[in-house]
Amino acid sequence: METGEDYSDTDLHGQHWEQRHFTACDFTEADLRGLTTAGCTFTDCDFTRADLGESAHRSTAFRSCKFDRATLTDTEFVGCTLIGSTFVDCRFLPITLRDSDLTLVSLTGAALRKSTLTGLRFREANLMDADLRDTDLREADLTGARLTGTKLTGADLRGARVDANGLVQATLRGARVDLDTAIAFAVAHGLDIG
Repeated sequence: METGEDYSDTDLHGQHWEQRHFTACDFTEADLRGLTTAGCTFTDCDFTRADLGESAHRSTAFRSCKFDRATLTDTEFVGCTLIGSTFVDCRFLPITLRDSDLTLVSLTGAALRKSTLTGLRFREANLMDADLRDTDLREADLTGARLTGTKLTGADLRGARVDANGLVQATLRGARVDLDTAIAFAVAHGLDIG
């Protein structure tokens, strides 16, 4: 367990970490390009302006971490949890997120257009003003997510769970939905289905 360590501006490029645990560590402007992690835990760590491009993370937890202007291009998160983490002005595309939990994550204004986010958990996430146009969100859980100003134009939401507030707040023109979501959308907009 590493607590409060300063890795800022450190070259950690291409390393492989397994079962390492970091709490309140500073990775500001660290070169983490090509880093691979498996079973690691990062809690309350700061990744401001860190370069995580081409990194791969399996069964790793990033809990309440800060990613401010971080580079996440070509990064893979598989079976990860990012609960409570904050992403501000990050470079994402392309990014791979599979079987991961993004509950309570803040992705305000995130540019994730045309990403595959199938089956992800975004419960109570802040996705305000995020660009999710043409994104694959099939089977995703968006329950309680804040979607004010979120662009979901052309997104695939079949099988996704979106509550009434989200259906009213987001821009959904041209989105693909299943019958249950179409009915919920109509009811959320005041139609009386009878």
